[in-house]
Amino acid sequence: MSQSLSIIIPVLNEAEALPSLLESLQPLRAAGVEVIVSDGGSSDDSRAIADPLTDLILEGAIGRSAQMNAAAKVARGDWLLFLHADSVLPAISAQTFIQSLIGCQAPWGWFRVLIAGRHPGLLLTAWLMNRRSKWTSIATGDQGLFVRSSLFRSCGGFPEQLLMEDIALCRRLKRLAQPEVLQLTLTTSGRRWEQRGWLSTVLKMSWFRWAYWLGVSPSTLHRWYQNVR
Repeated sequence: MSQSLSIIIPVLNEAEALPSLLESLQPLRAAGVEVIVSDGGSSDDSRAIADPLTDLILEGAIGRSAQMNAAAKVARGDWLLFLHADSVLPAISAQTFIQSLIGCQAPWGWFRVLIAGRHPGLLLTAWLMNRRSKWTSIATGDQGLFVRSSLFRSCGGFPEQLLMEDIALCRRLKRLAQPEVLQLTLTTSGRRWEQRGWLSTVLKMSWFRWAYWLGVSPSTLHRWYQNVR
């Protein structure tokens, strides 16, 4: 039986990054992949840019987890792929990409990641992300989380929290099934490391992950995050 795929992109003021991603997804749309943009109230041209290049645009409150859950509820695909707006897919054919994802042995997983940017530390950051996720079976949204829609629903989807929703979803999923890391590379932008300083960003995000692991609530982490941005 054939399987279908829905790509879900949560956005908030992503007019700069969206055109490149959405244009790259058009061969996938032509092959039957559904593309949904879930907007959290953008004040720029994000929705206007997405309108001719997607199958559906949802509008709701700010909050990446809530945006992705809303899109997952209406997605038609047997598989869901959650992509950040600054992602770049592997340079392979649409059919190869689709078959690689929906043909994997596990019901959920992610891609290897490469971080694009000028700072030489980004290569190390990507290597560490890939190793950490392999060791822990916990990935982040930068790595392109994908999951069977039935498994996503059975685990309750993303916890609707303001930070660490991707980590929380992985914790839920790995209680139910082991993941697979696709041998394809997804490229993500190094903009936040370059804008805020590479070392500073690495240290802050590592500290936030440790605090979350130690039990600090997502709402408290979000408040701290807003204060240190």
